[in-house]
Amino acid sequence: MNVRPLHDRVILQRLEENEQRIGGIIIPDSAKEKPQHGKVIAVGKGKVEKDGKVTPLDVKAGDTVLFGKYAGQEIKVDGQEYLIMREEEILGVVDGKAAKK
Repeated sequence: MNVRPLHDRVILQRLEENEQRIGGIIIPDSAKEKPQHGKVIAVGKGKVEKDGKVTPLDVKAGDTVLFGKYAGQEIKVDGQEYLIMREEEILGVVDGKAAKK
C-alpha cells in the first residue's frame, strides 16, 4: 500500500469474523454486522501538541485492535477496503496470546 496516514491517524484492515449461525440458520452477508476489530496496517508519526512536540502513537503496524461500530472512514486503495481513523477512536489492543485462543 502506498498510503501513509498523517499525524495521529491509523489505517486498519477489518478482520473477518466466522460465519454466524443462530438456531441453525445461516445469516446472509447482507444482514451481518461489520467486524469491530482489525489489524493495523500503517500509522502516522504521532499527535502534534500545541508546543510543537510530537507524541508518538501507542499502536504500531501489525497490532490487532478493537474499535467502535461507527469509528473511522472507509477508504478503498488498490481494490482493498480499509478504515482510516484517529488513534483516540481505537478502544484497545488485543493481546497476541488472547487473539490466538
